[in-house]
Amino acid sequence: MAECGRKALSLLEAARSRYESLQISDDVFGESGDDSSDNPFYSTSGDSDSDNYIAEVGEEDQHHHQKRGGKESSGQRGGAGGGGSGRIGAGPPGSLSRSQAEEEGWTETLQDVTVPPFKETYGPAQKMPVTATALDFFQLFVPDNCIQNMVTQTNMYAKKFQERFGSDEGWRPVTAQEMKAFLGFVTSTSVHRCESVLSIWSSGFFSNRSIALKMSQARFEKILKYFHIVAFRPSQGSNQGLYKIQPFLDSLQQSFSYTFRPSQTQVLHEPLIDEDPVFITTCTERELRKRKKRKFSLWVRQCTSTGFICQISVHLKEGTDALATLKNKPQLHSLVAKQLCQNISGKNSIIFTGPSITSLSLFTEFSKQDIYCCGLLSTRKSDCTGLPLNMLVCGSTPAQRGQSRVMMKGSMSLISWYNKGHFRFLTNSYSPTKQGIIIKRKSGEIPCPLAVEAFAAHLSYICKYDDKYSKYFIFHKPNKTWQQVFWLSISIAINNAYILYKMSDAYTVKRYSRAQFGERLVRELLDLDDCSPTQ
Repeated sequence: MAECGRKALSLLEAARSRYESLQISDDVFGESGDDSSDNPFYSTSGDSDSDNYIAEVGEEDQHHHQKRGGKESSGQRGGAGGGGSGRIGAGPPGSLSRSQAEEEGWTETLQDVTVPPFKETYGPAQKMPVTATALDFFQLFVPDNCIQNMVTQTNMYAKKFQERFGSDEGWRPVTAQEMKAFLGFVTSTSVHRCESVLSIWSSGFFSNRSIALKMSQARFEKILKYFHIVAFRPSQGSNQGLYKIQPFLDSLQQSFSYTFRPSQTQVLHEPLIDEDPVFITTCTERELRKRKKRKFSLWVRQCTSTGFICQISVHLKEGTDALATLKNKPQLHSLVAKQLCQNISGKNSIIFTGPSITSLSLFTEFSKQDIYCCGLLSTRKSDCTGLPLNMLVCGSTPAQRGQSRVMMKGSMSLISWYNKGHFRFLTNSYSPTKQGIIIKRKSGEIPCPLAVEAFAAHLSYICKYDDKYSKYFIFHKPNKTWQQVFWLSISIAINNAYILYKMSDAYTVKRYSRAQFGERLVRELLDLDDCSPTQ
Protein backbone atom coordinates (compact mmCIF):
# COMPACT_ATOMS: atom_id res chain seq x y z
CA MET A 1 0.00 0.00 0.00
CA ALA A 2 2.82 2.39 0.90
CA GLU A 3 4.51 1.61 -2.42
CA CYS A 4 1.33 2.46 -4.33
CA GLY A 5 1.11 5.74 -2.42
CA ARG A 6 4.69 6.63 -3.30
CA LYS A 7 4.04 5.79 -6.97
CA ALA A 8 0.96 8.04 -7.09
CA LEU A 9 2.92 10.84 -5.44
CA SER A 10 5.77 10.54 -7.95
CA LEU A 11 3.30 10.64 -10.83
CA LEU A 12 1.67 13.70 -9.33
CA GLU A 13 4.99 15.49 -8.94
CA ALA A 14 6.02 14.56 -12.50
CA ALA A 15 2.75 15.93 -13.86
CA ARG A 16 3.09 19.13 -11.84
CA SER A 17 6.64 19.67 -13.07
CA ARG A 18 5.33 19.78 -16.63
CA TYR A 19 3.26 22.85 -15.73
CA GLU A 20 5.53 24.79 -13.42
CA SER A 21 4.77 27.99 -15.31
CA LEU A 22 1.13 27.84 -14.19
CA GLN A 23 2.05 27.97 -10.54
CA ILE A 24 3.11 31.63 -10.69
CA SER A 25 -0.49 32.58 -11.37
CA ASP A 26 -2.37 30.29 -9.02
CA ASP A 27 -2.51 33.08 -6.43
CA VAL A 28 -3.10 35.75 -9.06
CA PHE A 29 -5.81 37.54 -7.09
CA GLY A 30 -4.04 37.33 -3.74
CA GLU A 31 -6.83 35.28 -2.20
CA SER A 32 -5.76 31.62 -2.39
CA GLY A 33 -5.45 29.43 0.67
CA ASP A 34 -2.49 27.66 2.16
CA ASP A 35 -2.11 25.29 -0.80
CA SER A 36 -1.92 28.01 -3.44
CA SER A 37 1.33 26.57 -4.75
CA ASP A 38 -0.55 23.55 -6.07
CA ASN A 39 -1.29 23.37 -9.75
CA PRO A 40 -5.02 24.15 -10.16
CA PHE A 41 -5.65 21.13 -12.38
CA TYR A 42 -4.10 18.63 -9.99
CA SER A 43 -6.10 19.73 -6.99
CA THR A 44 -6.84 16.99 -4.46
CA SER A 45 -9.96 18.70 -3.18
CA GLY A 46 -13.00 16.50 -3.65
CA ASP A 47 -15.27 19.39 -4.61
CA SER A 48 -12.83 21.35 -6.76
CA ASP A 49 -14.30 22.58 -10.04
CA SER A 50 -10.92 22.36 -11.71
CA ASP A 51 -10.48 18.83 -10.42
CA ASN A 52 -13.69 17.90 -12.20
CA TYR A 53 -12.78 19.96 -15.25
CA ILE A 54 -12.80 17.28 -17.93
CA ALA A 55 -13.42 14.15 -15.90
CA GLU A 56 -16.98 14.84 -14.81
CA VAL A 57 -18.47 16.47 -17.93
CA GLY A 58 -20.16 14.01 -20.28
CA GLU A 59 -20.12 14.50 -24.02
CA GLU A 60 -23.75 15.60 -24.17
CA ASP A 61 -24.10 16.94 -20.61
CA GLN A 62 -24.00 20.74 -20.33
CA HIS A 63 -25.62 21.20 -16.91
CA HIS A 64 -22.39 22.39 -15.30
CA HIS A 65 -21.99 25.17 -17.84
CA GLN A 66 -25.62 26.17 -17.78
CA LYS A 67 -25.04 27.01 -14.12
CA ARG A 68 -22.33 29.41 -15.26
CA GLY A 69 -24.71 31.33 -17.48
CA GLY A 70 -25.21 28.92 -20.39
CA LYS A 71 -22.54 30.59 -22.53
CA GLU A 72 -21.14 28.72 -25.50
CA SER A 73 -17.67 29.81 -24.41
CA SER A 74 -18.12 27.96 -21.12
CA GLY A 75 -18.69 24.84 -23.16
CA GLN A 76 -15.48 25.59 -24.96
CA ARG A 77 -13.48 25.88 -21.80
CA GLY A 78 -15.09 23.03 -19.92
CA GLY A 79 -15.58 20.58 -22.73
CA ALA A 80 -19.36 20.43 -22.84
CA GLY A 81 -20.28 18.75 -26.09
CA GLY A 82 -16.59 17.95 -26.47
CA GLY A 83 -17.17 14.59 -28.02
CA GLY A 84 -20.55 14.83 -29.61
CA SER A 85 -22.02 11.35 -29.42
CA GLY A 86 -22.70 10.92 -33.09
CA ARG A 87 -24.33 7.79 -34.53
CA ILE A 88 -22.89 5.03 -36.59
CA GLY A 89 -23.42 5.94 -40.22
CA ALA A 90 -23.98 9.62 -39.45
CA GLY A 91 -21.43 12.34 -39.18
CA PRO A 92 -20.85 16.09 -39.45
CA PRO A 93 -20.65 17.78 -42.86
CA GLY A 94 -17.26 17.55 -44.53
CA SER A 95 -16.06 14.49 -42.61
CA LEU A 96 -14.32 11.75 -44.58
CA SER A 97 -15.09 8.08 -44.98
CA ARG A 98 -12.33 5.59 -44.11
CA SER A 99 -11.17 5.26 -47.73
CA GLN A 100 -11.27 9.03 -48.26
CA ALA A 101 -9.32 9.58 -45.04
CA GLU A 102 -6.63 7.14 -46.17
CA GLU A 103 -6.38 8.91 -49.52
CA GLU A 104 -6.02 12.25 -47.68
CA GLY A 105 -3.13 10.88 -45.64
CA TRP A 106 -4.77 9.93 -42.35
CA THR A 107 -3.12 6.91 -40.74
CA GLU A 108 -3.08 5.01 -37.45
CA THR A 109 0.73 4.85 -37.61
CA LEU A 110 1.94 7.33 -35.00
CA GLN A 111 5.11 9.39 -34.98
CA ASP A 112 6.70 11.79 -32.54
CA VAL A 113 5.91 15.49 -32.81
CA THR A 114 8.28 18.12 -31.48
CA VAL A 115 7.43 21.82 -31.19
CA PRO A 116 10.46 24.09 -31.77
CA PRO A 117 11.69 26.08 -28.75
CA PHE A 118 9.73 29.17 -27.78
CA LYS A 119 11.49 32.27 -29.09
CA GLU A 120 10.42 34.70 -26.37
CA THR A 121 10.85 35.26 -22.64
CA TYR A 122 7.51 35.96 -21.00
CA GLY A 123 6.61 38.51 -18.37
CA PRO A 124 6.43 42.30 -17.96
CA ALA A 125 8.19 44.16 -20.77
CA GLN A 126 9.35 46.98 -18.51
CA LYS A 127 10.54 47.13 -14.93
CA MET A 128 8.36 49.21 -12.65
CA PRO A 129 9.93 50.93 -9.63
CA VAL A 130 9.32 49.54 -6.17
CA THR A 131 7.40 52.75 -5.36
CA ALA A 132 4.94 52.30 -8.26
CA THR A 133 1.30 52.87 -7.28
CA ALA A 134 -1.89 51.22 -8.48
CA LEU A 135 -2.50 54.27 -10.67
CA ASP A 136 0.96 53.88 -12.23
CA PHE A 137 0.12 50.34 -13.31
CA PHE A 138 -3.33 51.37 -14.58
CA GLN A 139 -1.84 54.20 -16.59
CA LEU A 140 0.34 51.76 -18.49
CA PHE A 141 -2.93 51.09 -20.34
CA VAL A 142 -4.90 54.31 -19.85
CA PRO A 143 -2.27 57.07 -19.80
CA ASP A 144 -2.82 60.79 -19.24
CA ASN A 145 -2.99 61.57 -22.96
CA CYS A 146 -5.81 59.02 -23.31
CA ILE A 147 -7.71 60.65 -20.44
CA GLN A 148 -7.07 64.08 -21.95
CA ASN A 149 -8.61 62.86 -25.19
CA MET A 150 -11.73 61.84 -23.24
CA VAL A 151 -11.82 65.36 -21.82
CA THR A 152 -11.54 66.95 -25.27
CA GLN A 153 -14.11 64.70 -26.90
CA THR A 154 -16.59 65.02 -24.02
CA ASN A 155 -16.42 68.83 -24.15
CA MET A 156 -16.79 68.76 -27.95
CA TYR A 157 -19.84 66.50 -27.74
CA ALA A 158 -21.40 68.67 -25.02
CA LYS A 159 -20.95 71.74 -27.21
CA LYS A 160 -22.43 70.03 -30.27
CA PHE A 161 -25.34 68.63 -28.23
CA GLN A 162 -26.22 72.03 -26.78
CA GLU A 163 -25.98 73.74 -30.18
CA ARG A 164 -28.63 71.33 -31.43
CA PHE A 165 -30.90 70.97 -28.41
CA GLY A 166 -30.36 74.17 -26.46
CA SER A 167 -27.94 75.34 -23.81
CA ASP A 168 -27.46 73.49 -20.54
CA GLU A 169 -27.05 76.03 -17.76
CA GLY A 170 -25.69 73.42 -15.34
CA TRP A 171 -22.83 72.37 -17.63
CA ARG A 172 -19.25 73.58 -17.54
CA PRO A 173 -16.33 72.00 -19.47
CA VAL A 174 -14.87 68.99 -17.74
CA THR A 175 -11.21 68.96 -16.64
CA ALA A 176 -8.65 66.15 -16.64
CA GLN A 177 -8.84 65.90 -12.85
CA GLU A 178 -12.62 65.57 -13.00
CA MET A 179 -12.35 62.93 -15.72
CA LYS A 180 -10.03 60.86 -13.53
CA ALA A 181 -12.51 61.19 -10.69
CA PHE A 182 -15.32 60.18 -13.05
CA LEU A 183 -13.39 57.02 -13.98
CA GLY A 184 -12.75 56.41 -10.30
CA PHE A 185 -16.43 56.59 -9.36
CA VAL A 186 -17.47 54.09 -12.03
CA THR A 187 -14.50 51.83 -11.26
CA SER A 188 -15.54 51.76 -7.59
CA THR A 189 -18.53 49.62 -8.60
CA SER A 190 -16.07 46.78 -9.29
CA VAL A 191 -15.00 46.78 -5.64
CA HIS A 192 -18.20 47.87 -3.85
CA ARG A 193 -21.29 46.44 -5.53
CA CYS A 194 -23.99 49.01 -6.25
CA GLU A 195 -27.50 48.88 -7.67
CA SER A 196 -26.39 51.87 -9.70
CA VAL A 197 -23.28 54.02 -9.72
CA LEU A 198 -25.54 56.82 -8.47
CA SER A 199 -26.04 54.83 -5.26
CA ILE A 200 -22.65 56.17 -4.15
CA TRP A 201 -24.37 59.41 -3.13
CA SER A 202 -27.39 57.81 -1.46
CA SER A 203 -27.75 57.36 2.28
CA GLY A 204 -28.71 53.71 2.04
CA PHE A 205 -26.83 50.44 2.12
CA PHE A 206 -24.92 51.06 -1.12
CA SER A 207 -23.65 54.54 -0.26
CA ASN A 208 -19.93 55.22 -0.19
CA ARG A 209 -19.50 58.43 1.76
CA SER A 210 -15.71 58.09 1.77
CA ILE A 211 -15.58 59.05 -1.91
CA ALA A 212 -18.97 60.77 -2.43
CA LEU A 213 -17.67 64.11 -1.16
CA LYS A 214 -15.10 64.36 -3.97
CA MET A 215 -17.75 65.30 -6.55
CA SER A 216 -21.45 66.09 -6.34
CA GLN A 217 -23.95 63.70 -7.83
CA ALA A 218 -25.27 66.43 -10.11
CA ARG A 219 -21.81 67.07 -11.55
CA PHE A 220 -21.20 63.34 -12.04
CA GLU A 221 -24.50 62.97 -13.89
CA LYS A 222 -23.60 65.86 -16.21
CA ILE A 223 -20.28 64.23 -17.13
CA LEU A 224 -22.03 60.88 -17.56
CA LYS A 225 -24.56 62.51 -19.90
CA TYR A 226 -21.94 63.96 -22.23
CA PHE A 227 -19.13 61.40 -21.83
CA HIS A 228 -17.57 60.56 -25.20
CA ILE A 229 -14.35 59.21 -26.68
CA VAL A 230 -15.16 60.20 -30.27
CA ALA A 231 -17.62 63.06 -30.61
CA PHE A 232 -18.18 63.00 -34.39
CA ARG A 233 -18.86 60.18 -36.83
CA PRO A 234 -15.87 59.70 -39.16
CA SER A 235 -16.50 60.15 -42.87
CA GLN A 236 -14.74 56.89 -43.68
CA GLY A 237 -13.92 53.66 -41.89
CA SER A 238 -14.82 49.99 -42.14
CA ASN A 239 -16.01 49.52 -38.58
CA GLN A 240 -18.66 52.21 -38.29
CA GLY A 241 -20.51 50.38 -35.52
CA LEU A 242 -17.63 50.84 -33.08
CA TYR A 243 -16.37 54.22 -34.23
CA LYS A 244 -17.04 55.85 -30.83
CA ILE A 245 -14.78 53.35 -29.06
CA GLN A 246 -12.30 52.24 -31.77
CA PRO A 247 -9.51 54.76 -31.04
CA PHE A 248 -9.49 53.71 -27.39
CA LEU A 249 -9.50 50.00 -28.31
CA ASP A 250 -6.58 50.52 -30.69
CA SER A 251 -4.63 52.32 -27.97
CA LEU A 252 -5.44 49.59 -25.46
CA GLN A 253 -4.34 46.83 -27.84
CA GLN A 254 -1.00 48.54 -28.36
CA SER A 255 -0.45 48.98 -24.63
CA PHE A 256 -1.17 45.29 -24.00
CA SER A 257 1.52 44.39 -26.53
CA TYR A 258 4.06 46.91 -25.24
CA THR A 259 3.77 46.11 -21.55
CA PHE A 260 3.69 42.30 -21.46
CA ARG A 261 5.15 39.32 -23.31
CA PRO A 262 2.90 36.25 -22.99
CA SER A 263 4.12 32.71 -22.32
CA GLN A 264 4.27 30.05 -25.00
CA THR A 265 0.85 28.68 -24.06
CA GLN A 266 -2.18 30.89 -24.69
CA VAL A 267 -5.92 30.37 -25.08
CA LEU A 268 -8.57 31.86 -27.36
CA HIS A 269 -11.99 32.14 -25.73
CA GLU A 270 -14.88 34.35 -24.66
CA PRO A 271 -14.48 35.47 -21.03
CA LEU A 272 -17.46 35.47 -18.68
CA ILE A 273 -18.78 39.01 -18.97
CA ASP A 274 -22.57 38.70 -18.85
CA GLU A 275 -23.49 39.32 -15.26
CA ASP A 276 -22.32 39.40 -11.70
CA PRO A 277 -22.60 35.85 -10.23
CA VAL A 278 -24.63 37.14 -7.26
CA PHE A 279 -27.17 38.66 -9.63
CA ILE A 280 -27.48 35.40 -11.59
CA THR A 281 -28.42 33.47 -8.45
CA THR A 282 -31.02 35.99 -7.29
CA CYS A 283 -32.85 37.07 -10.45
CA THR A 284 -35.74 35.31 -12.14
CA GLU A 285 -35.24 33.41 -15.39
CA ARG A 286 -37.10 36.11 -17.30
CA GLU A 287 -34.92 38.86 -15.83
CA LEU A 288 -31.80 36.88 -16.66
CA ARG A 289 -32.82 36.40 -20.30
CA LYS A 290 -33.57 40.11 -20.63
CA ARG A 291 -30.39 41.15 -18.87
CA LYS A 292 -28.13 38.93 -20.96
CA LYS A 293 -29.11 40.38 -24.32
CA ARG A 294 -25.95 42.07 -25.52
CA LYS A 295 -25.36 43.36 -29.02
CA PHE A 296 -21.71 42.35 -29.05
CA SER A 297 -19.44 39.47 -28.16
CA LEU A 298 -15.88 39.74 -26.97
CA TRP A 299 -13.07 37.27 -27.68
CA VAL A 300 -9.63 37.37 -26.10
CA ARG A 301 -6.20 35.82 -26.45
CA GLN A 302 -5.04 35.12 -22.92
CA CYS A 303 -1.75 34.00 -21.42
CA THR A 304 -2.40 30.72 -19.58
CA SER A 305 0.55 31.19 -17.24
CA THR A 306 -0.61 34.49 -15.74
CA GLY A 307 -4.14 35.23 -16.93
CA PHE A 308 -2.95 38.40 -18.69
CA ILE A 309 -5.29 39.23 -21.59
CA CYS A 310 -3.00 39.96 -24.53
CA GLN A 311 -5.52 40.96 -27.17
CA ILE A 312 -9.25 41.50 -27.52
CA SER A 313 -11.62 41.29 -30.46
CA VAL A 314 -15.08 42.84 -30.31
CA HIS A 315 -17.76 41.49 -32.63
CA LEU A 316 -21.00 43.40 -33.10
CA LYS A 317 -23.91 41.02 -33.53
CA GLU A 318 -25.90 43.59 -35.49
CA GLY A 319 -25.17 46.65 -37.56
CA THR A 320 -22.34 47.54 -39.90
CA ASP A 321 -19.55 45.57 -38.25
CA ALA A 322 -17.70 43.55 -40.89
CA LEU A 323 -17.90 40.35 -38.86
CA ALA A 324 -21.67 40.68 -38.49
CA THR A 325 -22.09 39.89 -42.19
CA LEU A 326 -20.67 36.39 -41.63
CA LYS A 327 -23.60 34.08 -40.89
CA ASN A 328 -21.51 30.90 -40.79
CA LYS A 329 -20.28 30.56 -37.20
CA PRO A 330 -17.14 28.47 -37.94
CA GLN A 331 -16.15 31.03 -40.57
CA LEU A 332 -16.77 33.87 -38.13
CA HIS A 333 -14.82 32.23 -35.30
CA SER A 334 -11.98 31.33 -37.66
CA LEU A 335 -11.67 34.97 -38.70
CA VAL A 336 -11.75 36.08 -35.05
CA ALA A 337 -8.97 33.59 -34.25
CA LYS A 338 -6.81 34.93 -37.09
CA GLN A 339 -7.30 38.49 -35.85
CA LEU A 340 -6.31 37.55 -32.31
CA CYS A 341 -3.18 35.66 -33.43
CA GLN A 342 -1.85 38.05 -36.05
CA ASN A 343 0.88 39.33 -33.69
CA ILE A 344 2.35 35.97 -32.66
CA SER A 345 3.43 34.53 -36.02
CA GLY A 346 6.87 32.95 -36.03
CA LYS A 347 7.20 32.63 -32.23
CA ASN A 348 6.29 28.92 -31.85
CA SER A 349 3.38 29.72 -29.54
CA ILE A 350 0.89 27.01 -28.52
CA ILE A 351 -2.76 28.04 -28.76
CA PHE A 352 -5.59 26.22 -26.96
CA THR A 353 -9.02 26.57 -28.54
CA GLY A 354 -12.63 25.58 -27.88
CA PRO A 355 -14.94 23.64 -30.23
CA SER A 356 -16.23 26.65 -32.17
CA ILE A 357 -12.70 27.59 -33.27
CA THR A 358 -11.04 24.19 -33.65
CA SER A 359 -10.75 23.07 -37.29
CA LEU A 360 -8.22 21.29 -39.47
CA SER A 361 -8.03 24.12 -42.00
CA LEU A 362 -7.37 26.80 -39.36
CA PHE A 363 -4.76 24.72 -37.53
CA THR A 364 -3.02 23.93 -40.83
CA GLU A 365 -2.93 27.61 -41.72
CA PHE A 366 -1.58 28.50 -38.27
CA SER A 367 1.16 25.85 -38.52
CA LYS A 368 2.53 27.61 -41.60
CA GLN A 369 2.98 30.69 -39.37
CA ASP A 370 4.78 28.68 -36.64
CA ILE A 371 1.69 28.79 -34.42
CA TYR A 372 0.88 25.41 -32.90
CA CYS A 373 -2.57 24.41 -31.66
CA CYS A 374 -4.45 22.09 -29.34
CA GLY A 375 -8.22 22.24 -29.52
CA LEU A 376 -11.31 20.48 -28.27
CA LEU A 377 -13.62 19.16 -31.02
CA SER A 378 -17.40 18.91 -31.09
CA THR A 379 -19.38 17.28 -33.89
CA ARG A 380 -22.08 19.91 -33.29
CA LYS A 381 -20.02 23.09 -32.95
CA SER A 382 -16.76 22.43 -34.81
CA ASP A 383 -15.95 22.55 -38.50
CA CYS A 384 -15.10 18.87 -39.03
CA THR A 385 -14.19 19.20 -42.71
CA GLY A 386 -11.37 16.85 -43.65
CA LEU A 387 -11.53 14.75 -40.48
CA PRO A 388 -12.06 10.94 -40.51
CA LEU A 389 -15.67 10.01 -39.80
CA ASN A 390 -14.72 6.88 -37.87
CA MET A 391 -12.95 9.07 -35.28
CA LEU A 392 -15.97 11.33 -34.84
CA VAL A 393 -18.68 8.75 -34.17
CA CYS A 394 -19.01 6.31 -31.30
CA GLY A 395 -18.28 2.66 -31.94
CA SER A 396 -20.54 -0.20 -30.95
CA THR A 397 -18.03 -1.52 -28.40
CA PRO A 398 -18.24 0.31 -25.06
CA ALA A 399 -15.04 2.21 -24.33
CA GLN A 400 -13.14 1.86 -21.08
CA ARG A 401 -12.29 4.87 -18.96
CA GLY A 402 -8.98 6.34 -20.07
CA GLN A 403 -9.01 4.51 -23.41
CA SER A 404 -7.93 6.53 -26.45
CA ARG A 405 -7.56 6.20 -30.21
CA VAL A 406 -5.36 8.38 -32.41
CA MET A 407 -5.00 9.02 -36.13
CA MET A 408 -2.41 11.28 -37.72
CA LYS A 409 -2.00 13.31 -40.87
CA GLY A 410 1.51 14.66 -41.03
CA SER A 411 2.12 16.32 -37.66
CA MET A 412 -1.61 16.70 -36.95
CA SER A 413 -3.17 14.27 -34.45
CA LEU A 414 -6.88 13.54 -34.01
CA ILE A 415 -7.48 12.04 -30.57
CA SER A 416 -10.58 10.29 -29.27
CA TRP A 417 -10.41 9.81 -25.50
CA TYR A 418 -13.06 8.31 -23.22
CA ASN A 419 -13.75 9.43 -19.66
CA LYS A 420 -17.45 9.20 -18.77
CA GLY A 421 -18.04 10.39 -22.32
CA HIS A 422 -16.09 10.71 -25.57
CA PHE A 423 -13.79 13.71 -25.96
CA ARG A 424 -12.00 14.53 -29.18
CA PHE A 425 -8.97 16.76 -29.63
CA LEU A 426 -7.09 18.05 -32.63
CA THR A 427 -3.45 19.02 -32.08
CA ASN A 428 -0.06 19.45 -33.69
CA SER A 429 1.62 20.69 -30.52
CA TYR A 430 1.84 17.46 -28.48
CA SER A 431 3.23 14.10 -29.53
CA PRO A 432 0.56 11.37 -29.71
CA THR A 433 3.12 8.81 -28.56
CA LYS A 434 3.53 10.51 -25.18
CA GLN A 435 1.18 9.70 -22.36
CA GLY A 436 -0.16 11.91 -19.61
CA ILE A 437 -2.21 11.26 -16.55
CA ILE A 438 -5.08 12.81 -14.66
CA ILE A 439 -5.06 12.15 -10.93
CA LYS A 440 -8.33 12.39 -9.05
CA ARG A 441 -8.88 11.85 -5.38
CA LYS A 442 -11.80 9.48 -5.81
CA SER A 443 -11.08 7.88 -9.18
CA GLY A 444 -7.33 7.57 -8.88
CA GLU A 445 -5.12 7.63 -11.96
CA ILE A 446 -6.78 8.13 -15.34
CA PRO A 447 -4.43 7.64 -18.31
CA CYS A 448 -4.72 10.00 -21.25
CA PRO A 449 -2.64 11.33 -24.14
CA LEU A 450 -0.31 14.16 -23.15
CA ALA A 451 -2.38 16.62 -25.25
CA VAL A 452 -5.45 15.93 -23.09
CA GLU A 453 -3.49 16.47 -19.89
CA ALA A 454 -2.04 19.73 -21.20
CA PHE A 455 -5.39 21.00 -22.43
CA ALA A 456 -7.05 20.33 -19.09
CA ALA A 457 -4.20 21.79 -17.05
CA HIS A 458 -4.11 25.09 -18.93
CA LEU A 459 -7.82 25.54 -19.52
CA SER A 460 -8.69 24.80 -15.90
CA TYR A 461 -6.63 27.78 -14.83
CA ILE A 462 -8.46 30.01 -17.29
CA CYS A 463 -11.77 28.77 -15.84
CA LYS A 464 -10.48 29.60 -12.38
CA TYR A 465 -9.31 33.03 -13.55
CA ASP A 466 -12.68 33.74 -15.18
CA ASP A 467 -14.60 32.84 -12.05
CA LYS A 468 -12.55 35.28 -9.97
CA TYR A 469 -12.34 37.91 -12.71
CA SER A 470 -16.13 38.25 -12.79
CA LYS A 471 -16.09 39.36 -9.15
CA TYR A 472 -14.17 42.51 -10.10
CA PHE A 473 -16.09 43.50 -13.18
CA ILE A 474 -17.34 47.09 -13.31
CA PHE A 475 -20.98 46.84 -12.31
CA HIS A 476 -22.13 49.99 -14.12
CA LYS A 477 -24.49 48.86 -16.91
CA PRO A 478 -25.04 51.59 -19.55
CA ASN A 479 -27.57 51.08 -22.34
CA LYS A 480 -25.33 52.12 -25.23
CA THR A 481 -23.21 49.35 -26.74
CA TRP A 482 -20.04 51.42 -27.15
CA GLN A 483 -20.16 52.37 -23.47
CA GLN A 484 -20.63 48.73 -22.47
CA VAL A 485 -17.53 47.85 -24.51
CA PHE A 486 -15.61 50.75 -22.95
CA TRP A 487 -16.26 49.75 -19.33
CA LEU A 488 -15.58 46.12 -20.19
CA SER A 489 -12.23 47.19 -21.62
CA ILE A 490 -11.47 49.23 -18.51
CA SER A 491 -12.22 46.15 -16.39
CA ILE A 492 -9.76 44.10 -18.45
CA ALA A 493 -7.14 46.84 -18.17
CA ILE A 494 -7.44 46.92 -14.36
CA ASN A 495 -7.08 43.15 -14.09
CA ASN A 496 -4.04 43.27 -16.37
CA ALA A 497 -2.62 46.09 -14.25
CA TYR A 498 -2.98 43.95 -11.14
CA ILE A 499 -1.20 41.02 -12.80
CA LEU A 500 1.73 43.30 -13.67
CA TYR A 501 1.70 44.60 -10.10
CA LYS A 502 1.83 41.02 -8.76
CA MET A 503 4.91 40.35 -10.92
CA SER A 504 6.71 43.58 -9.95
CA ASP A 505 8.98 44.62 -7.09
CA ALA A 506 6.18 46.85 -5.77
CA TYR A 507 4.29 43.72 -4.68
CA THR A 508 7.15 42.68 -2.41
CA VAL A 509 6.67 45.91 -0.41
CA LYS A 510 2.88 46.01 -0.09
CA ARG A 511 1.07 42.79 -0.91
CA TYR A 512 -2.39 43.97 -1.88
CA SER A 513 -5.15 41.56 -2.85
CA ARG A 514 -7.15 42.26 -5.99
CA ALA A 515 -9.91 43.91 -3.94
CA GLN A 516 -7.41 46.12 -2.10
CA PHE A 517 -5.66 47.02 -5.36
CA GLY A 518 -8.99 48.07 -6.88
CA GLU A 519 -9.88 50.20 -3.87
CA ARG A 520 -6.47 51.84 -3.88
CA LEU A 521 -6.82 52.63 -7.60
CA VAL A 522 -10.19 54.30 -6.98
CA ARG A 523 -8.77 56.50 -4.25
CA GLU A 524 -5.78 57.48 -6.40
CA LEU A 525 -8.02 58.35 -9.36
CA LEU A 526 -10.05 60.53 -6.98
CA ASP A 527 -6.82 62.06 -5.62
CA LEU A 528 -7.74 61.39 -2.02
CA ASP A 529 -5.00 62.08 0.51
CA ASP A 530 -5.30 58.73 2.26
CA CYS A 531 -4.74 56.15 -0.48
CA SER A 532 -4.32 53.14 1.77
CA PRO A 533 -7.00 50.48 1.21
CA THR A 534 -9.49 49.80 3.94
CA GLN A 535 -9.09 46.51 5.70
